Amino acid sequence: MAFDKEKSLRVKYLRNLEKFANAAINSLKKENFDTQKFQERMLKNSKFFKENEAVFLNSSYAKNLESFVNTCLDFSRSKEDLLSLANALDKQKKQGGKKEKHKNYLKDF
Repeated sequence: MAFDKEKSLRVKYLRNLEKFANAAINSLKKENFDTQKFQERMLKNSKFFKENEAVFLNSSYAKNLESFVNTCLDFSRSKEDLLSLANALDKQKKQGGKKEKHKNYLKDF
């Protein structure tokens, strides 16, 4: 029973991280980007994390996602730095879905 509760907390936390990151990326990609509005929106969206406590994350993508969210809330980075972090995160997410069984390592035999 405790495992189910821990799993549901982890899923909620990851969903909140992804919601926050998607909102941040969308506002960073706008043509009329305003730093003040970005900061206000990020502070407003940080309420997701007050509702749910942080949990331990295993995967490297989840850890990088959490790091990106914390960087967005820090407000010390420029728009270009945040966009490059977002692009690296997106690239890692796309590469993370490949599994060993789908590779052609047995093709030579």
